[in-house]
Amino acid sequence: MKKTRRQNTKAIPKVDVAGDAADGGDDVSERIRATLATAIGEGALKPGTKIMEDLIADHFGVSRTVVRGALGVMESDHLLERKRNRGTFVAEPTIEQARSLFEARRLIERCILELVEARATPEKLDALDRLTHEEDRIHQHGDEKSKSVLSGRFHIELAEIAGNAVLTEVLAKVIARLSLVMALYEEDHQDDCGADHHRMIVAALKAKDLAKAQDLMDVHLADIEGRVRLTPGQGDRHTFMAVLENFS
Repeated sequence: MKKTRRQNTKAIPKVDVAGDAADGGDDVSERIRATLATAIGEGALKPGTKIMEDLIADHFGVSRTVVRGALGVMESDHLLERKRNRGTFVAEPTIEQARSLFEARRLIERCILELVEARATPEKLDALDRLTHEEDRIHQHGDEKSKSVLSGRFHIELAEIAGNAVLTEVLAKVIARLSLVMALYEEDHQDDCGADHHRMIVAALKAKDLAKAQDLMDVHLADIEGRVRLTPGQGDRHTFMAVLENFS
């Protein structure tokens, strides 16, 4: 008599396919966001540029639903804006938004300096000082992309030394939005972020002179703000100039 093979009744663990897909989707969504944010910060994607969802989906090998999720995060950060029946575009900050961003940055940076003065170790300040020398080297010999990447790095690293992750995140978002402001309204273009100012700020922090560090930061940020012309039509002027530069 032929024996019947007993079936293994032991439970087979289920694979959470939905969960795995979600994790992968989150990872790709973050890569999409980071790619576009970097392109905006470096000036490759100008204010008013239309975002091609289908091209992004093809490039990253994902659905347009995943792409829209990434773009939605960037919309909430005000780097992109959706226009009804037209699509998604790189944001074009208004004059009032630009003024608010500059004001917010001044207040945030002063607060960050208070925390740095209280918490920074000599080693961290030395590392920040070395960064200012790297800025000099890149501005003298680096290419335009390297200069763009460097812009704002001093301020983010200063915020990280302050040891408050929330302030660092807020400052990073403000700086990202200000890159759009500079792209739209900058009149006196300069390719540096004031390495001399940075060096003096570090020196004041090493000397435990908070008031001087804050005054120097105010001067530094005023210099950046002084490069823009926040008047009606300036944004349109830059957009038209970009067209001439691209097609002439």
